[in-house]
Parts: sequence; C-alpha cells; structure tokens
Amino acid sequence: MNKRSLDSSQALVAVAAMAIALGALGAAAPEPAKPADPNLVWSDEFDGTALDLTKWDYRHLGRRRDAVNVKEAVTLDGQGHLVITTRKVGDQWQTAMIATQGKFERAFGYFECRVKFQAQPGHWSAFWLQSPSMGKTVGDTKTSGTEIDIFEYLARLPNKVQHTLHWDGYGKDHKSAAHVHEQADLAEGFHTVGLEWTEDAYVFYVDGKETWRTDKAVSHTPEYILLSLEVGKWAGAIADAKLPDSVVFDYVRVYKTRPTGAVTK
Repeated sequence: MNKRSLDSSQALVAVAAMAIALGALGAAAPEPAKPADPNLVWSDEFDGTALDLTKWDYRHLGRRRDAVNVKEAVTLDGQGHLVITTRKVGDQWQTAMIATQGKFERAFGYFECRVKFQAQPGHWSAFWLQSPSMGKTVGDTKTSGTEIDIFEYLARLPNKVQHTLHWDGYGKDHKSAAHVHEQADLAEGFHTVGLEWTEDAYVFYVDGKETWRTDKAVSHTPEYILLSLEVGKWAGAIADAKLPDSVVFDYVRVYKTRPTGAVTK
C-alpha cells in the first residue's frame, strides 16, 4: 500500500470513529426544514425592526379625520409586533395607517390577525379590506367590491368589537350593515379576529368562535388589507386620552381556507 492509500484509509477510519462517537453522545442529524403551509398564501409576522415595504405602504399620509398620519407612528418592537401609536406632538394629534394595495390583493380566503387593542378613548383601531373600485357600479358589489371591516374597536366600549360592511360608495347611494360582538375580556391581552370570505358569504370570528355570518354585499373582486388607528369623535374625546396609546399586531395571515385548529387567542 502506498502512502496516499494509507492516508486515505486512515482518514476513513477516523471519520467512522467520529461518527460512532457522536452517535454514542446522542448527536442527531439536523431535521429538514418543515415545508411551507400550502394553505397559507400571504403573511407578515412582523419580525425585524422596520416595516416590510415589500408588503406594505404607508397610507393617507397627512391630514385624515382629526389627526395627521405620519410614518413615525408605525414601529416594530423587535419582538415580533407591529405597533401603531397615537400621540400628541405640539398641538397636533398624530397616528398612522398602512395598506397592501398594489402589493397584495385577493378575493376569497381566510384573513386573520392577532391583536392587542388600544386602551384609551378618542381613537379606534381597525383591520379591514378595501376594493380599489368600491362604489364604481352601484348595486354591483361583485365587481365593485365592498369595504369589509373585519374589526373596529373603540376603547370607550371595552367589551365590544364591531364587524361592518360598506358598499355602493360613500355618497347618497351608500349602504352598510354591521354586527357588534360583546365579550368580557376584549380589553385584556391578545385576541385573534378573522374573516372567512367565500363567493356566497362572510363569516367573522373572534378568538376562534363564529360571531357573525352574512350574505350581504359579497364582493368577488380582489381587495387589499389595511391596518389603522384613527382619531375621531366616534371613538370619544381624544383630549381625554392618556397618550401615547397603541394598537399592537402580532401577525396578519391570509389562507386559502380557514385552517383547522385555528388559533383562539
């Protein structure tokens, strides 16, 4: 046996010995990465420290209702949460809104977020869907679309969350329908809120339980997602709020169909 053959043989023996030793110590080969969920079509887990601008844009920057929307009101806390904050800067109330228009728009599926609601009056949080052509053709929500407020929450009504539909524009032809869900612990901790949207109906969920089912104004057109915190009299007096105050989103996920074993909180 020449030196090269001897070296190769010794190397193989050494590798085999190492493998046996690692096995004796309980070492295991790394597990393969879990395959992506084929039912999940879009999500943001809000990891990192900055808003993912491949998924979202800042929406309606500038004056809106009784506040001014600013980019600075949207932050990620580095612990997997998106935070939208209302604060007073000088004599100006500042808050924010973000949307996926032009980046993610979809018709039908199951849309869900996990959220910790704001605590103070004067502003309301929302997770909602909007059609770019809403109200274009009165009486035809299939092609024009519907504003779908998966939730709106007002801290002045701490045990209630509202699901709302708006269609046929915001003028003289405007129509709406809504349902208020009451739940004693809404002001505490995180909650999941979801919408199952099919060709025939909308089904709303809070913490995994169905809260409203309706076949009114069902849209068949792709819609985009919005997350917002808005200041206005509907929510009470912002002057009475102890600011800053925030709504916190843990994730937003969109599935083809509502997953079995859906998160309840």
